[in-house]
Amino acid sequence: MSERPEEPNQASDAESLLPIDEHVEEGHDAQGRKVRHRGIYLLPNLFTTANLFAGFYSIINSMSAQSALAAGDAASASKYFGFAAIAIFIAMVLDGLDGRVARMTNTQSAFGAEYDSLSDMVAFGVAPALLAFAWALGDMGKVGWMVAFIYVAGAALRLARFNTQVGTADKRYFIGLASPAAAGVVAGIVWAFSDYGIQGSKMSFLVALMVAAAGMLMVSNIKYNSFKELDLKGRVPFVAILVVVLVFAVVFSDPPRILLLAFLVYAASGPIQYLLHLRRGKTLP
Repeated sequence: MSERPEEPNQASDAESLLPIDEHVEEGHDAQGRKVRHRGIYLLPNLFTTANLFAGFYSIINSMSAQSALAAGDAASASKYFGFAAIAIFIAMVLDGLDGRVARMTNTQSAFGAEYDSLSDMVAFGVAPALLAFAWALGDMGKVGWMVAFIYVAGAALRLARFNTQVGTADKRYFIGLASPAAAGVVAGIVWAFSDYGIQGSKMSFLVALMVAAAGMLMVSNIKYNSFKELDLKGRVPFVAILVVVLVFAVVFSDPPRILLLAFLVYAASGPIQYLLHLRRGKTLP
């Protein structure tokens, strides 16, 4: 009895003709056995891609604003600076959605985590630094780009440290200022003041201090509340939705100033709590 020869794997042959290799990721099933998964999850990575695009769009508008300033068109420059800052805030919303969507749909993956970090580096590291440089830091010469680099390096180190602490750190707190919050401080400053037609060159020193401080806070050991203990799927009192409506109304009454104030308060909350903790420790017998 002769054995029937195996038929060629037509799917594998077709895939080998593609110029891009298929992504294969190792994981574990419910029984703890090692399994290999082919492909990536589409839904959460769509939000991550949108986050990446928002960061890229912010960079493009920062460059356009700088060109408008060089041409003496202050009105157009202010418009582009506003677009660049708004794109960073939109990236924050998308960054918050991709992780929650992945957890809710059980589509977490190592690929998604790495892709999210790279997108965050563009949206919350490079884009805010370039925005601050184009608006104010460029007039300070070498000092300006050194301050911008401090921020970029701080964001990169913050993201790298966060990735290595996943699964071991206390989920209730962030160690160091989260990169989206730091980007909110920088983008909020530019949006709030450029919206009034104030030129960044008139407050370069203040912007440099704020950008450098944001970069240093990202790599500090100061704890920040992560708000991850909030249960968004459970039932809440009816008054909670009224509070949400009130918050939206307050924010949209003056988005640039309200968002800047909110992120400044959050950025300052970590050092204030740290100093209070040190004071309480010294007063103990």
